[in-house]
Amino acid sequence: MEENLKDDDHRYKIANREALIGVGLVIFNFVWWFAFAYGLGGKDPSEYSYVFGLPAWFFYSCVLGFVVMAVLVTIVVKKWFTEIPLDDEVGEDK
Repeated sequence: MEENLKDDDHRYKIANREALIGVGLVIFNFVWWFAFAYGLGGKDPSEYSYVFGLPAWFFYSCVLGFVVMAVLVTIVVKKWFTEIPLDDEVGEDK
């Protein structure tokens, strides 16, 4: 009986879509961090360049990466996430 509720309830489709978007954002964040951390940081520390007193690999992977992700998450939530009621629709006879 519970399986029929999942098939009929549109909220499951919305929740699955939003979960996949969230997983995509996490993967993007990891790729961003990994590319800058190991791409720029994988050399001798005496060869590092610095941005605002931080090694460039750290600045781009952690500081700028945080800002980029905060902006992306804000945009995604405002554009593609929808507010759905979490009340049980079956028992609305009150």
